[in-house]
Amino acid sequence: MRTFKLQVQTTLDGFMGGPNGELDWVTVPWSDDLTAYVTALDDPVDTIVLGRKLAEGFIPAWQAGPEGETQESIDQMNNTPKVVISDTLTESPWEGVRVAGGDLAEIVAGLKSEPGGDIIAYGGSTLVTSLIAGGLLDELHLLVNPAAIGSGLPVFPDTETYGRYRLVGARSFDCGIAALHLEPNRA
Repeated sequence: MRTFKLQVQTTLDGFMGGPNGELDWVTVPWSDDLTAYVTALDDPVDTIVLGRKLAEGFIPAWQAGPEGETQESIDQMNNTPKVVISDTLTESPWEGVRVAGGDLAEIVAGLKSEPGGDIIAYGGSTLVTSLIAGGLLDELHLLVNPAAIGSGLPVFPDTETYGRYRLVGARSFDCGIAALHLEPNRA
């Protein structure tokens, strides 16, 4: 079965965006050691999962070839099949992108049962909190930026039950970002 993982930038205080989705706290540019780490994380990925709101900016931005990105990264992002999770879209406005709606657990189970490599979710916040709340992820890769913003879009949902995780690895990078690799503790 395929591995479903999350890669998300976060603040020290657990937000993946400011109150209106602001990302002005994100550390850029990345150092070479972080770029190599993320490249290794993404290498086995052959499916990208996005929420609709993120997809509306993410897909066109990569199609335009963002400044500062290597052509290899641009090609990888553009050529990797994508699934947009949405209950409002009935068809994809983007070429080669599937839209999936309905029960999130069923969608994830279906994706994981397909042949292929790893699946990665990048966000947005509604999708991320739903995946975490539903216990649908196999791995969490949090890229913790050295910034605290006080409020915003949380990575972790506000639930009545605790989420327990096992720390698989932690690493700091020259640009100041630290990566936490976690797995849900399903015991």
